[in-house]
Amino acid sequence: MKRGGLSYESDWLGPLQAARRAALGQAADGPPRFLVRVDEFPYYSGYDDPRFGYDASQRLHSVMAEAGVSYLLSLVPQWTHEPLRPDGHGGRSLDDRDQELIKRMGSEGVTFAQHGTTHRTRFASPRRHSELRGLEAQALGELLDDGRRRLEAVGVHPRALVPPFNRFGAGQWGVLAARYDVVTGGPESVLAMGFHGGPQWRGQAVYLPCYAPLYERASVVLSAVERTLEQQVATWVPVGLHMGWEVEDGFAALARVAKRIAPYAASWDDFLVAVEKSRNP
Repeated sequence: MKRGGLSYESDWLGPLQAARRAALGQAADGPPRFLVRVDEFPYYSGYDDPRFGYDASQRLHSVMAEAGVSYLLSLVPQWTHEPLRPDGHGGRSLDDRDQELIKRMGSEGVTFAQHGTTHRTRFASPRRHSELRGLEAQALGELLDDGRRRLEAVGVHPRALVPPFNRFGAGQWGVLAARYDVVTGGPESVLAMGFHGGPQWRGQAVYLPCYAPLYERASVVLSAVERTLEQQVATWVPVGLHMGWEVEDGFAALARVAKRIAPYAASWDDFLVAVEKSRNP
């Protein structure tokens, strides 16, 4: 990420590794532990555009599973019609076929996060797209609890939240942190939360943002992965991928990233165990 002169690689990873080497010497060096996050299923536009529908999501998972990549998948509790229209309505619940895919993914190395409740923005401007921002605490809690109940009904019990569009208000953190062990973010989260490489404790939950060049199309991510491996940054390193960014080339670039990153992809279940241990050392 490069925003306001800040770079994730030079302003976070570089100083972090320098500090680790100063404290630990050669013990600081080692392969990174990539925390791979994929957004999202169902894909936000998949209800209206078959290119991003069920088959594309199934293909993406097959690419990741064939490479043996553990990853976090953000789940929306429904398919939503015209999610970029605040006044839109319609969609459908997750059906039997969707639930079978979710069950399969869970058996093949996927940990699930909640991705809002409908993924419908409350604001028309692309710069303000968010399902969560602007809601008071009670309304926000009710919205998230509704989405959680609907995911639990299909066998998913999320401990992490991936806010749709990576946008939420700083004043909403307490509501989020009371419900999830981990809340993720991205470039759009900087205005609310500041620039942080994470993971870091913020009150009751861990904040874990992800920025470019590791939050990008797979073709860009691959180069950043190579640099991170060369630097021997032996710490948690978040990687953000989007199904919609990989459809055009038939997931070819994603397959290359998956193959390269698989030996270093950390289990999100293991990460959540580490979060719990750090909560109660």
